[in-house]
This record gives sequence, structure tokens and C-alpha cells, in this order.
Amino acid sequence: METITAKQELLQLIHAHLNTAHQTTLEKVLELLEDEQDIRDARVAIADSRINGTVSWEQVKQENGL
Repeated sequence: METITAKQELLQLIHAHLNTAHQTTLEKVLELLEDEQDIRDARVAIADSRINGTVSWEQVKQENGL
């Protein structure tokens, strides 16, 4: 329950400052959020490769007729 309250407070704070923030600030925040998503995606991919292994580039080329 505490997490939901914290998220709600954060959303209210963001909403309150959204119209007063400079465009460049908003763009930088978006970049940081996208970077965080890229990091999460990379961690998932690394974990998957540890569990399921990887495929060599040679195998990919062979399977795709390259």
C-alpha cells in the first residue's frame, strides 16, 4: 500500500511541474527513462542467454541463407 501512495505522490508532483518545466528538461527526463528501459531490457536478455544459451553468428547466417 505504501508503494501505491508513493507512486501517487510522485505522479502528482510530476503533474504539478509538467507545465512549468522547460522543454529541454522534459526531453532529458524522457531520455533517462528510455535509458532505464534499455538497461532493463538488456538485463532480461542477458538472463535469458544464461538460461537458454546463445546462437552463434555463423548459425544465424546459415539458417538465413546468408
